[in-house]
This record gives sequence, structure tokens and C-alpha cells, in this order.
Amino acid sequence: MELALQIASAVLVVMMLVFLYPTAKQWMTNGPKAKPGDWRSALIPLLLVTGFVALLVMLARS
Repeated sequence: MELALQIASAVLVVMMLVFLYPTAKQWMTNGPKAKPGDWRSALIPLLLVTGFVALLVMLARS
């Protein structure tokens, strides 16, 4: 029974990838292009979240 569930899960994942590929390809070709300041705009919130998570880990250890 467990093998059947694994096979069914694998089939569903492959089907999902097959159906999502055309949409992802269209998004990549027709999506907005990056500008020079975009990396900094994305990096600042990521660093803030990483710092907050590190703070929570340090507080949980003590």
C-alpha cells in the first residue's frame, strides 16, 4: 500500500510540473526585467528576516 501511495505522489508531481511548465515559461519571457537597484531592494528584507530569526533562536536557547 505504501508503494502505491509513493507512485501516486510521484505521478501527481510530474503532472503538476507538466501543467505548470508553459505558464512558468511565459512568465520568464514576458515578465518584468530587473533594474540596477532591485537586488538591494530584495536583499534588505531578507537580511531583516534572517536577523529576526537569529534573534529568536538566541532567545529560545537562553
